[in-house]
Amino acid sequence: MTPLDPSSPFRRHPLQPHQLVDRVTRTEDAIVLCHLGVPRMDPDAWTLTIDGLVRQQMHLTLGELMRRPRATLTSVHQCCGSPLEPEQPTRRITNVVWGGTRLSALIADCEPNPTARFVWSSGADHGVFGGVECDAYVKDLPLDRIAADVLIAYEMNGAPLRPEHGFPARLVVPGYYGTNSVKWLTRLTLADRRANGPFTTRWYSDVLRDASGRPTGATSPVWSIAPESVIVAPAADQVLARGEEVEVWGWAWADGGVTAAEISGDGGTSWTCASPEPRVEHAWQRFAATWRPQQRGSHELWARAHTTDGRCQPDTGARNAIHRVAVVVT
Repeated sequence: MTPLDPSSPFRRHPLQPHQLVDRVTRTEDAIVLCHLGVPRMDPDAWTLTIDGLVRQQMHLTLGELMRRPRATLTSVHQCCGSPLEPEQPTRRITNVVWGGTRLSALIADCEPNPTARFVWSSGADHGVFGGVECDAYVKDLPLDRIAADVLIAYEMNGAPLRPEHGFPARLVVPGYYGTNSVKWLTRLTLADRRANGPFTTRWYSDVLRDASGRPTGATSPVWSIAPESVIVAPAADQVLARGEEVEVWGWAWADGGVTAAEISGDGGTSWTCASPEPRVEHAWQRFAATWRPQQRGSHELWARAHTTDGRCQPDTGARNAIHRVAVVVT
């Protein structure tokens, strides 16, 4: 099996919201979350296999992959949080530039069977997570999703992937939470059903609730990124002057982009429009509005994002709950 170093879960926390000042996040500041350790792979020995419900199986070396047409895209990359605490917001978010080969072209060359509905993706990482022994990290996504710029990426921010980010190649699924963008990718399998491993059944599968909040007994895969936003400035505990205008700005994002953003300076009682900029590719969108505090004391700024289909960030109880920033007005 592929050697791991480290051979246990490894993570690096990303920047805090007030530090997200750059449109493109530096690689050294990007999210790192490795459930089972970090595989150390020989790029000369690496291969990617595409099999399952296809007429033509494919086996690609890294050199063969890199000789295919190269595509780049800018995309938010968000950790959805711990699978053990699925409703706890973490705001682990970065915005990076990926380079690689479009998966749709590879799949087309394999001539999928009409019964194929899902793509299973397997990484080289292995070990124990949450008390469960895992031969590999396996995820899935709908086959019809791959047309939305899904990449087999070998570059991040213009440089080869680092080991902790999936070297030599990884899946990148724009608009889906990072757990679906499998690192150290070794196999893609087309199937007529979802994968049945622990990372698709036991974890990263949300419990659906009715209008009263009771579980319905059904679940939903953690795929599409829900509307979310963070306030970059003012920073938490920043001191502001009463009566002086201050720009409240931040980033908003969602699968498919956001169409509206708002800020509140009174704990959600009233809202001010903070129109987001147009989305470019799959990147996050800057929003801003002016706020003039009139009362001294402690205040809490809120931000929320909306999508075209009517979704909005909830106040609490979800991984995309409204971001709050406490400030002091003197």
